[in-house]
Amino acid sequence: MKWEGNRESDNVDDRRNEGGSGFGGGLLGGRSIGIGTVVVALLAGWIFGINPLTILSLLSGGGGSPSAQVQQQAPAQKPPADDRMAAFVSTVLADTEDVWKDVFAKSGGTYQEPRLVLFRGATQTACGQGQAAMGPFYCPGDQRVYIDLGFYETLKNRLGAPGDFAQAYVIAHEVGHHVQNLLGISAKMDQMRERVSTADYNTLSVKLELQADCFAGVWANHAQSARQILEQGDVEEAMNAAAKIGDDALQRSSGGATVPESFTHGTSAQRQRWFDAGLKNGSIQTCDTFSARSL
Repeated sequence: MKWEGNRESDNVDDRRNEGGSGFGGGLLGGRSIGIGTVVVALLAGWIFGINPLTILSLLSGGGGSPSAQVQQQAPAQKPPADDRMAAFVSTVLADTEDVWKDVFAKSGGTYQEPRLVLFRGATQTACGQGQAAMGPFYCPGDQRVYIDLGFYETLKNRLGAPGDFAQAYVIAHEVGHHVQNLLGISAKMDQMRERVSTADYNTLSVKLELQADCFAGVWANHAQSARQILEQGDVEEAMNAAAKIGDDALQRSSGGATVPESFTHGTSAQRQRWFDAGLKNGSIQTCDTFSARSL
């Protein structure tokens, strides 16, 4: 992926020196979260593809909606200028900003840029305490993407998805959730939580995640057209990453049988299909997973 020398985003906060609290008690909506609850949420996230922050909220009695109550954070710090991985993340974020600003403007809208938080171990969010073991995630309550850069080692070594464009795909997917938030899609999902069964909500969650994959493809399409960022093998890296983090692949890698009714992010084939659809068409309209006859 051609990224060096391109613009870096100013919307990156570096909390890596604040020190994470590991698996100690945290806050979610002002409630204390114990070690056992966190472990349950993290295992569910890794094995079943369920958003750990959602599980923590439900188990704590928070109802599943993001809470605006968070612990006081130190003033935001910028990453060191000589931090290559932070520079990469900042550059990818800047590229998503440029693409989505243009896409929103052409539709008569205004894109509100998210912030991206680098952390180690654990950090407080408006959605509760984020843990590194959750992997990268987006919190609609504070419009921030959170990532412990150690996840990229997990992506490469544990999940078998190396490559810089695979790493960029991960960021673009989380930014895709931010786009959903701006479009009001996330709010509609939250409203449905109490109205449908768990199985039906899982189906909606799959559609939400696949749409974020498609939005990541839309970003790649526009970035390539504007800046020719792709190098040979990049698309294959992203497609491989999409396959490795499919619900079926994660459940198989955990040593158990696949349980389709528990899927919340989509199968490997579905994740590949929708990323590819966005990449080839470059249109938000292409990404209407909620109306699709088949995923």
